[in-house]
Amino acid sequence: MIIEQLFERAKEASKAAYCPYSGLAVGAAAIDSDNTLHVGCNVENASLGLSMCAERAALFGAIAYKCSKIEAIAVYSSAGPITPCGACRQVMLELAPEAVVYWGDKPVPVRDLLPHPFEAGSLPSSRQ
Repeated sequence: MIIEQLFERAKEASKAAYCPYSGLAVGAAAIDSDNTLHVGCNVENASLGLSMCAERAALFGAIAYKCSKIEAIAVYSSAGPITPCGACRQVMLELAPEAVVYWGDKPVPVRDLLPHPFEAGSLPSSRQ
């Protein structure tokens, strides 16, 4: 799938966003190595910490469908290009470490988005 199509699906997903507080509709589309598309949109909550970003929604949906390796993720925002937040970067690093992310013209490797991640090796139980 070419990047324009991935962005189109992310844009489509953004139309389902529930964003009464920020007014910022975001959609994400992730494609896996089997060419299966996984989409998500942001869903806000009055208790903002309970909100869900589009990128995580797409990735969590991919996991629910037992996807193969995520190859690329496109992020679309009603306000123009927007970078993934820190929480999304952390989740992307764990669930799609080899993927590239598009929010503008050129791809950015997930690993470049979060150069010093909190990984499984950071947990005390994994150091034993």
